[in-house]
Amino acid sequence: MENHPPEYSKGNILIVDDTPDNLRFLSNMLTRQGYEVRSVINGPMALMGVQAAPPDLILLDINMPNMNGYEVCQALKNDAQTADIPVIFISALDDVIDKVRAFAIGGADYITKPFQLEEVLARINNQLAVRRLQQLLKAKNEQLQREIEEHQRAETALQAANQQLQYLATTDELTQVANRRYFYKYLQEQWQALAQAQQPLSIILCDVDHFKTFNDTYGHLAGDECLRHIAQAIRTTLKRKSDLVGRYGGEEFILLLPYTDATGAFDVATAVLAAIRSLKIKHEPASATGYVTVSLGVSSVIPDLNTSPDSLIKVADTALYAAKAQGRNCVMLKTTDLLFS
Repeated sequence: MENHPPEYSKGNILIVDDTPDNLRFLSNMLTRQGYEVRSVINGPMALMGVQAAPPDLILLDINMPNMNGYEVCQALKNDAQTADIPVIFISALDDVIDKVRAFAIGGADYITKPFQLEEVLARINNQLAVRRLQQLLKAKNEQLQREIEEHQRAETALQAANQQLQYLATTDELTQVANRRYFYKYLQEQWQALAQAQQPLSIILCDVDHFKTFNDTYGHLAGDECLRHIAQAIRTTLKRKSDLVGRYGGEEFILLLPYTDATGAFDVATAVLAAIRSLKIKHEPASATGYVTVSLGVSSVIPDLNTSPDSLIKVADTALYAAKAQGRNCVMLKTTDLLFS
C-alpha cells in the first residue's frame, strides 16, 4: 500500500456508518492512501457535516437507525448544493432490488460487504476521477458562459455606440432634428423612389422672422432655446414616419414630405405656422404680433430622374422670399400664389 505525507490529500471523503469498527477500518485505510477522511455514525450528522464542509465523495451505509442510507442520499440529491457529490453505497444488502433502488435515487456506485480493499480504492478513485472531470467541465462551461455574456455585452455596447455615432452623424446637435447632410441624403433617396413611382414630393422651407433681432435683444442662449422649441413644434406637425424635418441653416428649417402634393404640403405648412404661433415666444418690438413668427415657402413636384432635386428646393426658396415680401408670418406656395396669414 502507498503512504502519503499528512499534508497531501487525494480528496475529501465522508464515511457514514453506524458500526464503529467499519468506520475505523475504512478511515485508517483511506487516510494511509492519502485521503482526508471524516466519519459520522448516522444520517442527520452526515447531512449537517455535508452542509458545513461538502466532501468530494461519500461512502454511505444503508442500514442505520432513524435515517437509513437511502433517505440520506435522497436528501442530498434534493439539495442543489449537494446533489453533485458522488455517493458510493457500502452495504451488506446484496439483493438486486436494493442495488436498483440505490442507483434510482442517485447513487454513483454500490459495494457489497464484506468488501475487498482494492475494490473500494478502485471504485473511489474512479468516482473521484469522474467528479474531477465533471467539475472541470462545469468550470469550463461557466467560463464559456461568462465569455459569451461578455461578448454579448461588448456586442451590445458596440451596437449602442454605432447607433449613437449614427445619431450624431445625422442629427443637428442644437435642435435634435435631422442635419443638413442627412436631409440631402434622404432627399436623394426619396427623389429616386418617387420618380420611379411617379408620386409627388413636396418641400417646405421655414425661416424664423427677425431672428437676428431676437438674438440681439434676448441673447444667443435664448436664441438657441427658441430654435429648440420651434424644431419640436415643427416635428409634432408631421404625422407620417416618411416625413422629415431638418435644420437647413442658422434659423432655417426644411421639411420633406414624400407622397404629398401641393395641397397637402400647404396644409402642413399652415399647421406649422399655427404651431409656432401657439408657442407665444416673446419677441418685442421687431414682431408685429409681439411673439416669434415664421415665414414658409412651399413647393411640390413629381420627381424626374433627369432633374436635380435641388430645383425643388430653389422653388421653395423662391416661395419663402415671396412670403417674406408679403410681410412675413405667412405661407406661400410657388406657382399658385396661395397665401395664408
